[in-house]
Amino acid sequence: MTKNNTTGRPSLPAQQQPLPSWYGDLLGEIKQTVSQARIRAQRAVNTELIQMYWEIGHQILRRQREEGWGTKVVTRLAADLKTTFPNQRGFSRTNLMYMQQMARTWPDPIVQQPVGQLPWGHITVLMRSLKNPDDLDFYATEAVRYGWSRGWLEHCIAQGLHLTQGAAPCNFEATIPEGSKIVQDITKDPYRLDFLSLDGEYTERELEDALVANIVRFLTELGVGFAFMGRQVPLLIGGEEYRMDLLFYHVRLRRYVVVELKTKDALPEHVGKLGFYVTAVDQLVRDPEQDNETLGILIGSKHNRAAVQMALQSNNSPMAVSTYSISSLTPEMRALLPTEEDLSRVAQDVLDANA
Repeated sequence: MTKNNTTGRPSLPAQQQPLPSWYGDLLGEIKQTVSQARIRAQRAVNTELIQMYWEIGHQILRRQREEGWGTKVVTRLAADLKTTFPNQRGFSRTNLMYMQQMARTWPDPIVQQPVGQLPWGHITVLMRSLKNPDDLDFYATEAVRYGWSRGWLEHCIAQGLHLTQGAAPCNFEATIPEGSKIVQDITKDPYRLDFLSLDGEYTERELEDALVANIVRFLTELGVGFAFMGRQVPLLIGGEEYRMDLLFYHVRLRRYVVVELKTKDALPEHVGKLGFYVTAVDQLVRDPEQDNETLGILIGSKHNRAAVQMALQSNNSPMAVSTYSISSLTPEMRALLPTEEDLSRVAQDVLDANA
């Protein structure tokens, strides 16, 4: 404790003196500024690294075309680069081969494409898993847009997301023409529910119970942005109670999403019931000043696409009709299969051993 030069009274150290009420806001702003600067710096470093790898790949390809030499030179090149740059990782023979593949796959400047914003590990997953340019661009764009981890990218590729996303019959173009493509992209057909331990015959309630018991994995299958709001959600209308199977909220689209489940065919009459629930949520739950129109998704074991599309066209609520698939493996057979985590770990061990 020190003396105040004016009064001669002891004064508190600076860190113990009372702070103005706005100090917390200032500290928070500065912390956010520092965090954002670090993120920008990391992105800049990653962009330069990917650009360097792309240029090295093109240099190797050009020399191969001009001189006609093979992979033995790449092996020697890897050894010499490691000697020249002992403190820099990434110059293994495997990585140099990946650099060539990247240069062949994306011949145009890499930094001008979504893939140029991804970490190197993500790019190697894309090249290892996919061949079609449209598929490569789809997953690169989605990974950048939603900030996917490498493990989630591998999961989406394994599940064939590019084949199922946005494939469900819907009436979005007619009911919400502005942004209908964005809304369409959050639907899938089919939804892959292989993580459920359901075999043989089961009821809609058993299906719902299994989904709620595995809600984290179900949210993962639904896609980025879904938040679980509840099951068998009650709605009191005209003195009678009605219950929706599942209610979600999509935080990016700011929309409630009603999900109705059917263990048999999704029929046109089910579309009408779903439309009733969507309208009820719109009127009784949604905040018109904060939330966009409610969406409905009917998920059945299968559907007559032409029939449900006709039913959708006659309904003014934005809805989609999809299907789901569950593996027919017995629990004993399923227990013998490696998990996604096991496969990911083995793949990483192989990459590390060859790096």
